[in-house]
Amino acid sequence: MSFIIVLAALGFLMLAAYRGYSVILFAPIAAMGAVLLSDPSLVAPMFTGLYMERLAGFVRLYFPVFLLGALFGKLIELSGFSKSIVSATIGLVGARRAILCIVLVCALLTYGGVSLFVVVFAVYPFAADLFRRANIPKRLIPGTIALGAFTFTMDSLPGTPQIQNIIPTSFFGTNAWAAPWLGVSGGIFIFIVGLTYLESRRRRAAIAGEGYGEDLLNEPEMFEGNKLAHPLVALFPLVLVALSNKLFTDLIGRFYGTSVSFSPAVVGKAADIVQPVSKVAGIWAVEGALLLGILCVFAFAWKSIAARFVSGSKAAIGGALLASINTASEYGFGAVIAALPGFRAVADALHAIPNPLVNEAVTVTALAGVTGSASGGMGIALGAMADTFIRHAQAAGIPMEVLHRVAAMASGGMDTLPHNGAVITLLAVTGLTHRQSYRDIFAVTVIKTLAVFVVIGIYYLTGLV
Repeated sequence: MSFIIVLAALGFLMLAAYRGYSVILFAPIAAMGAVLLSDPSLVAPMFTGLYMERLAGFVRLYFPVFLLGALFGKLIELSGFSKSIVSATIGLVGARRAILCIVLVCALLTYGGVSLFVVVFAVYPFAADLFRRANIPKRLIPGTIALGAFTFTMDSLPGTPQIQNIIPTSFFGTNAWAAPWLGVSGGIFIFIVGLTYLESRRRRAAIAGEGYGEDLLNEPEMFEGNKLAHPLVALFPLVLVALSNKLFTDLIGRFYGTSVSFSPAVVGKAADIVQPVSKVAGIWAVEGALLLGILCVFAFAWKSIAARFVSGSKAAIGGALLASINTASEYGFGAVIAALPGFRAVADALHAIPNPLVNEAVTVTALAGVTGSASGGMGIALGAMADTFIRHAQAAGIPMEVLHRVAAMASGGMDTLPHNGAVITLLAVTGLTHRQSYRDIFAVTVIKTLAVFVVIGIYYLTGLV
């Protein structure tokens, strides 16, 4: 019965999200409904002590990233930099390759260490402009961004600094470059199959006579200046964000050490505040990089931005608030579901899979799907079962690097179900609904999940690591 309750809560929230209802309202309803059916006495304690605690914790850590990312994307739009990049891209590769261009831009930013959420805000303005000028349906933008940002550069390619590729290192004693051949093989598979699928969707829409669309929401504002910036100047803030993010990541740890403590300047005695640096260094690095990017856009395009900065910044703030609270609600939902007896039943049932790599892949992707979070699902799975995975892998002679790569890639598979925070953020930013665009996101999700088993097959057939 406890297992059915977990599935019912998950199904209810996915249905609500798909039908366009706000997850800010329905995530706590689904979570508390599951608690009510499991143990009615825990509804109030879990709501305040777990759901709201995790929601507030997510906002505390990540809202500045959402805010700065939204403002950076808005400035890229108002400055005309997005239009400049689009014009140069069309002249270089042609309008028909718009999908490829957006996938590559997203991939470069993600592999450069830029947060997935920031990539959505930063890329959307010129994705919309490029798709409009190429007359490609706007509804294909979310699937295109998902392929470029949420898949092969998130957890497949070796060395990617995204958190999904970092978490396994603490469990398996590996590093971010674990199993490079398997990672590259999986990345190539995802890229080719995903791009083939999206291009087939574009061609089908063209044959049907479907264009970009009309009466759409959250459309980027048109550039009103007389002269566009040089494409290299327009691209520089994006490159600066990626490079400075990497630089700050290296420097912050060296400068602050493992932790920072300070005494509040208040009357009376107060305990010192201790801030562990390792837990927030990556967030600080992204925030610093975005601030540099924002200042760079101001420096290059102040005249284009100044007249519309007030209204533009208000729109960016509104978008950041909605996206962050949407995602935080999902984070709270996942925490509550993970605390229920039915979730333990799910985890225990997965122990029955005999093959160690298939067991790990199914366990991680299943828990990521239930919680709606790649990092959250993988953290729960490895925290509970890493020792078991290691023991079975050692018995089978499987290197820890292979366990690392399989876990990382599996985390980014079924985590993108309709209730996933990144999916909801992506749709909110682009002004589209699940009905309009989730089909393509789900197709990318299936391709990504399938790639994990392709990699496992490659390992068993060739022994490549």
